[in-house]
Amino acid sequence: MTTEANSTTSLPEPSEGQPLEDRVNNRSQRPSSEAFKKFMSSGWAAESGELPEPDAVAPFAARRRRALSERFPGERLVIPAGPLKVRSNDTDYRFRAHSGFAHLTGLGVDREPDAVLVMEPTEPGAGDDGGNHTAVLYFRPLAGTESDEFYSNARYGSFWIGDRLGLAEISALIGLPTRHLDEAETAITNNIGDPQFGGISVRLLRSVDEMVDALVDTVRYNTALDPENADLSALDALDGELTEALSELRLVKDEWEIEQMKAAVAATVNGFTEVVKALPRAISHPRGERVVEGAFFARAREEGNDLGYDTIAASGNNATVLHWIRNNGAVSAGDLLLLDGGVEAESLYTADITRTLPVNGTYTEVQRRVYQAVLDAADAGFAAAKPGAKFRDVHAAAVKVLAENLDAWGLLPVPLEEALSPEGQQHRRWMPHGVSHHLGMDVHDCAQARAELYLDGTITEGMVFTIEPGLYFKDTDLSVPEEYRGIGVRIEDDVLITADGPVNLSDALPRNPGDVEDWMAGIYAAE
Repeated sequence: MTTEANSTTSLPEPSEGQPLEDRVNNRSQRPSSEAFKKFMSSGWAAESGELPEPDAVAPFAARRRRALSERFPGERLVIPAGPLKVRSNDTDYRFRAHSGFAHLTGLGVDREPDAVLVMEPTEPGAGDDGGNHTAVLYFRPLAGTESDEFYSNARYGSFWIGDRLGLAEISALIGLPTRHLDEAETAITNNIGDPQFGGISVRLLRSVDEMVDALVDTVRYNTALDPENADLSALDALDGELTEALSELRLVKDEWEIEQMKAAVAATVNGFTEVVKALPRAISHPRGERVVEGAFFARAREEGNDLGYDTIAASGNNATVLHWIRNNGAVSAGDLLLLDGGVEAESLYTADITRTLPVNGTYTEVQRRVYQAVLDAADAGFAAAKPGAKFRDVHAAAVKVLAENLDAWGLLPVPLEEALSPEGQQHRRWMPHGVSHHLGMDVHDCAQARAELYLDGTITEGMVFTIEPGLYFKDTDLSVPEEYRGIGVRIEDDVLITADGPVNLSDALPRNPGDVEDWMAGIYAAE
């Protein structure tokens, strides 16, 4: 290659003095003249100044903060919402606040990235609503039109992302005092130290916002009596107890939460209907599972905030993969489609429902046999889900029915009693997951609660959880007859515990095999 050719293909000299983080703006070609800036800051309509009506969630969120306050008197509590998360280079995912923050403030949808709720300790009983703390929400309001951030900041400028409520508006909406995020550092770090020497102990909801974690850790280290030999692991344990408390606070839902759950379930049922409508097109598409996924997602965005979790649209043998979210397979007539989906409401409460549908509208004899066994197991779980029973009883009742069916089909390698014993469990080869989990803001809600309140806890009025047994016979499973291979069935409903027993929130979606077939036929006939 000639020297001349080398000179024409060589890379340009790197820019000197331009920080890497600023180079993303090289594509923008934004005007920067003083005339432009002056013109951009003028000629905009004034803000109305009208404050929103208080949101219905406000008094419920206040009660939740009061309950948390009772548990940690005399300690500062710091609950971040979390920052925006990068999806690709300079594009972010839609913001979703941490569930603990949303639960205590009532702020759902995509509001207030980087916000922090600080609950400052008071004298006992002198805080909000007679509690032990006063709460303040710190967040970054959008820059006004007089600031160049209005049009130049792609993350926070309203020209880029749209308007958000300001400090006064958010305060009126959720009934919390609000201050600019710039004041949060002082509020979080002020007087942190050993209470024996006049300092304040702080508990932090960790691993939500790295910047807040680093801020608290730095101050803890700097205020330690012997920084060089400081062991801060005990303080991490204090933080863990706050995370635990925020999780346990959601074990029993209040009336407002229950209404949100019902709305999420109703939207999810509509999503399942849209999927059935889309099945003819899914059958004709090489990636029919994506057609199914898209049909459900469209309904989630139309009626709610988003999906509560990635949809499982599993056809054929993919239905035997418990968390199949690739959804890149074909949907074939004669196969079963296991659809596990949930719409997240704008309040961030989600449903979680599963149905296993015959793609062509009719179950085969073997498919129906497996389906009925799973349905019978689900019904046994419902019968066990009574106030006063143990949460683990639901699982035990459902799994016992599955084992009995597997034994009747001749699939167990040992007697039924041996399989059901703690030393056996051979039946779990075909159902290795749990039958129930709590449901709410997180699809697996209350996940940091102590075992004695969750798995070994007592079923209580106001709890919402799933009942979801299944049977999964993989196409490579040589321990079962060929007729079962490639069949995966799960039935999942969302259950509200009342004083009179369990209420199936998702009963609008057919469960019995004949009813499923009739429901699908009705949808096809209407198309």
